[in-house]
Amino acid sequence: MIDLSVEVDGLKFDNPFVIGSGPPGSNAQCMIRAFEDGWGGVVCKTLSLDSSKVINVAPRYARVSSSADPKDKKAIYGFENIELISDRPFKDWIDDFKRVKDKFPGKPLICSIMEEHRKDAWQEIVERCQDAGVDSFELNLSCPHGLPERKMGMAMGENPDIVEEVCGWVMEKAKVPVWAKMTPNVGHITDPAGAAFRAGCQGVSAINTILSVMAVDLDTLRPQPDVEGHTVPGGYSCKAVRPIALRMCMEITRAFPGKTLSGIGGVETGEDAAQFILLGASTVQVCTGVMLHGYKMVKDMKTQLATFMEKHKFEKVSQFMGHSLQYFTTHADLVARQHAAKVKKTLEKDADWKGDQFVDQADALTRAKVQG
Repeated sequence: MIDLSVEVDGLKFDNPFVIGSGPPGSNAQCMIRAFEDGWGGVVCKTLSLDSSKVINVAPRYARVSSSADPKDKKAIYGFENIELISDRPFKDWIDDFKRVKDKFPGKPLICSIMEEHRKDAWQEIVERCQDAGVDSFELNLSCPHGLPERKMGMAMGENPDIVEEVCGWVMEKAKVPVWAKMTPNVGHITDPAGAAFRAGCQGVSAINTILSVMAVDLDTLRPQPDVEGHTVPGGYSCKAVRPIALRMCMEITRAFPGKTLSGIGGVETGEDAAQFILLGASTVQVCTGVMLHGYKMVKDMKTQLATFMEKHKFEKVSQFMGHSLQYFTTHADLVARQHAAKVKKTLEKDADWKGDQFVDQADALTRAKVQG
């Protein structure tokens, strides 16, 4: 009997699929819809105490696709947003939290928060949201665009000292589990992750979007998304970022065994999720996928994950969590292992490459098809 449920930091999820912070968790109606459709948990769109300075523009998304058909959502492999945090008044969020918890008291509702570099603001938002019944916090220390003049988001998360300080402020008041959301826009993601753990956070979420310039329109010569002829760098997500997210998640779980990780980055199938769990994630968040395919995608993801588990005779998610970490090693060890196995190597020396056979030779060095 396959059991998809997981328990993380005392929170019980019916399955490891969680709505990631963003438009899919913009209000009570959206969050309720997610739970009705079977998501294991929901992270609300990031909120702050003062939403008056949050003003979105349109268009604010751009995407790259392998198909010319705009309706072919499965062909989209890159997505960029310049979306800001919630523009809704804080009091409205408090009402929403109470409404969602009244309807789904047993479902984990995770509150994503962001504030300026002020202890009183971080502690006030924690206390007030906590009193409204949220089950956990995710600290958005990683949004790569918008409000940099207020030193919010990535401006905090790229500095481990500030991460440790802010997480410490939160932990002084938090009575529920706290995860810090990591930015990938750093040299070593284990540095801010370690700072969050030193401050007492139970876990981290990784990764947030990758700072990017999506494209330049070769007809207008304007970078995209084009807002009155101008743009700003935004956050890159979707399938194309998954390999980077997997690498960073692996680095975090190897560096901090036993700590909680919520994996994020290009998840659209149960097989995608299985990869994050194999590298140590206990839950897997989806945001862009929901924007492309809708809330009901979770039904297929649960079936796909269960099929994977049946194939490998896993009955519980915990049985394969982190299983693949043991297979990471050093390049020197790979050389020694192949030497010991007496494997005949293709293109052992650089001198073996031939200009008229280059593509075929490159193919010969590719051993497996990477899932798309």
